[in-house]
Amino acid sequence: MSLIARFDGNMNVIGRLLKEYRMKKDLSYEKLSAKLELMGISIHKQSLYDIENNKRTVKDYKLFGIEHVLGIDVNDLLKDISDKF
Repeated sequence: MSLIARFDGNMNVIGRLLKEYRMKKDLSYEKLSAKLELMGISIHKQSLYDIENNKRTVKDYKLFGIEHVLGIDVNDLLKDISDKF
């Protein structure tokens, strides 16, 4: 049994929308990872893939970095969960 709680079977709630916004900005995993690294936020390209596929959790400061690089509001990434409530 996993010690990590899940929401609807997923380890995060931003995966689908992260992929959508990343692709709209025409950013590869490698490019997004490099832009985050410039901010001092280390997320390997494989970790980004895992986040998008709901296999990895996301720390709050990494979520902030992602939204900053993508030029969106954090609520844009949380839309799927906010729609459930």
